[in-house]
Amino acid sequence: MSTRLARPGEARPTPTSPRASLDGDNNDRGSNNDKGINGDQGSNSRSGSDSSTASGGKSSDSGKRSDGKRSSSAKGGDSRGRRGTPATHVLLGTVVAIAAGITALLVGAEHLAPADLLAVVRGQGSPEATALVLDYRLPRSLIALLVGGALAVAGALIQALTRNPLADPGILGVNAGAALAVTVAIGQFGVTATSALVWPALAGAALATLSVVALGGTGRGPATPLRMTLAGVALAAFLSGVNTGLRLVDPDTFDRYRAWAAGSVAGRSLGDLTAVVPFVAVGLLCAVLVARPLNAIAMGDDVAASLGTRVATTRTVTVLAVALLAGGATAVAGPIAFVGLMVPHAVRWIVGPDQRRIIAVSIPVGALLLLCSDILARVLLGGAELPVGVVTAFVGSPVLIALVRRRKVSGL
Repeated sequence: MSTRLARPGEARPTPTSPRASLDGDNNDRGSNNDKGINGDQGSNSRSGSDSSTASGGKSSDSGKRSDGKRSSSAKGGDSRGRRGTPATHVLLGTVVAIAAGITALLVGAEHLAPADLLAVVRGQGSPEATALVLDYRLPRSLIALLVGGALAVAGALIQALTRNPLADPGILGVNAGAALAVTVAIGQFGVTATSALVWPALAGAALATLSVVALGGTGRGPATPLRMTLAGVALAAFLSGVNTGLRLVDPDTFDRYRAWAAGSVAGRSLGDLTAVVPFVAVGLLCAVLVARPLNAIAMGDDVAASLGTRVATTRTVTVLAVALLAGGATAVAGPIAFVGLMVPHAVRWIVGPDQRRIIAVSIPVGALLLLCSDILARVLLGGAELPVGVVTAFVGSPVLIALVRRRKVSGL
């Protein structure tokens, strides 16, 4: 490497080594890289702050929208709560009950004026109006209320016991046992009066229920709801076959049996009502006692037992309550369909799955349903009357179809 000599008066150049020059180049590159990196980080930080600002704005907007939705849903929930308060239900039910009771005393094959009804209440009515109200329409209206409430509670109990929303009181063979006893009383003992058929029907319902319990408890294992249901269906089919054979052998028995089998509250007296009131009252008391244990059994037998529920005792009392309620109702009014199946469905949709509420609300709903059906049975054909069992079938079918078409069907 050559070195140039300095002229006089000229500063001597500083010698530089290759390493120094390379270090300088590297420093220049490092500074440039630092500038580039710092610039990139600055741009990234600016873009990050912009994106965070944008996301913050979006989250705040979504928060506002969600708050708006929550506030609107809260308002909707409050409005639904105001529309569905228990006081509103009680007031509406009271108004409907009073209107239905007054209508039941006024309408029929021979309509009665409100002034004549008021005179009968005051004790100043004519003998014809007094006999029509007190001897005919008042007993049948009270029996309709009793039978409707009893069938509704019996249906709620049997659905909770079997955990089957399609179950009705007839699944234990109650109706089949009562029908066979009535057929035997008419054909073999010559019973013709409707009031005299109450006791045979009640005895037949009790015997059928005891037979179902005995059949369900035989064999290995306890009497589970499934075994009792199968035993009830089998026994009901057998009793129905025997009943049909007896009626076909004796046509006169068949003709007299049809009036009872159609299901009607017409022609009943206060004596018929007082004969079944004790049985229905005991059945309602048993229903109240097993309402809370049935809530525990709905979660399973093992869970119910761990909570202290006596599963076997609860089932026995429930079957007894169903037999007393359905047996008493069938004895005084004949087999009436759809009440025990339809009312628990509608009530469960309104009050939820709590059996205490279902039983409490099923009593007035079932009673009003059968009373309104009896009113329709009086006026649909003009001068003639339909059996109330026919009307409940016409009314119950559309209601069940409407419940099925709901997005969420009430289950157990």
